[in-house]
Amino acid sequence: MKSFIRGFAALVLAVAVRAPAFADVGEVHVSRQPGLVYLPIMILEQEHLLEKAAKKRGLDLKVTYQVINSGGAAVDALLSGNVDLATSGATNLLTAWSATKGTPNEVRGVAGNGALPMLLISRNPKVKTIADIGAGDKIAVPTVRVSTQATVLAMAAEKLWGEKDSHKLDQYTVAMGHPDAVLGLSAGKDLTGHFSLPPYQYEELKMPGAHVVLNSVDVTGGPASNGVTFTTTKFHDANPKIIAAFIEAMGQAEDLIRNNKRRAAEIYLADSKEKLTVDELVQIMSQPNFVYSTAPQQTLKFGEAMYKAGTIKNKPNSWKDYFFSEVYNTKGS
Repeated sequence: MKSFIRGFAALVLAVAVRAPAFADVGEVHVSRQPGLVYLPIMILEQEHLLEKAAKKRGLDLKVTYQVINSGGAAVDALLSGNVDLATSGATNLLTAWSATKGTPNEVRGVAGNGALPMLLISRNPKVKTIADIGAGDKIAVPTVRVSTQATVLAMAAEKLWGEKDSHKLDQYTVAMGHPDAVLGLSAGKDLTGHFSLPPYQYEELKMPGAHVVLNSVDVTGGPASNGVTFTTTKFHDANPKIIAAFIEAMGQAEDLIRNNKRRAAEIYLADSKEKLTVDELVQIMSQPNFVYSTAPQQTLKFGEAMYKAGTIKNKPNSWKDYFFSEVYNTKGS
């Protein structure tokens, strides 16, 4: 963890020194991670919604999309200039915001994506609650200690054991992308659990002995954003038309998900190539607490938990501290 923070700080300094200039760019690079939480970005890509919204504003925009498996790598790509709009967990936004606060490249959120329930799945029959996790358990999370899943696990641990022991379960977590974690849990050798994300968690529950240990919704008190899009202040300020086009396109993607789940499921499966039927995916997307919204959901709870734990050094007092003003008129939190 310390080496990650040192490397991250060095990258922030290097980018601040280089300070590349952005002005009416003709090409934008957008990243996301795997999983159903990032469905709006997939719809943007497949339906060319960002290009269309940019065209309305007089921009002939080329958009390049890429999948980055970990949040840490997504932040690195943003700060190194390889990505313009990064889409990852809210905790990765908070980590980047805290590290860059007060610099020309201060990172802030542009829009929310998905706020979907995350399930901690275990195949260890002895693990019924997080209190049972111990020696011999290995639980996959996207990034140890700072990912959304790791933060929710720490929040649950604090409720059980108190603030002093909020990160006592970190020692049993390992960093792994969701698709690889599904394979690892299926093999049953290197992993005993996976703090997962839709649709992977529902695939895992079909495995022999797999069961739910923890639901993130029970920890956060409702749906919380596990996917947000963020960028640097420099890019945001130099490209107001692109930012406005992106937010408009995201709203259109959310409308499609809300009004035509079947079409949204088809887009997801065409992109992800996952072995689910359209009917199965529509059923998953119709479950309670599946929220897609440009308004961030309960992200301040993550920020408060991370500040208390020392994983971020700057304390957010409002979700507006780390989001740009374009979404201030939404019911964010």
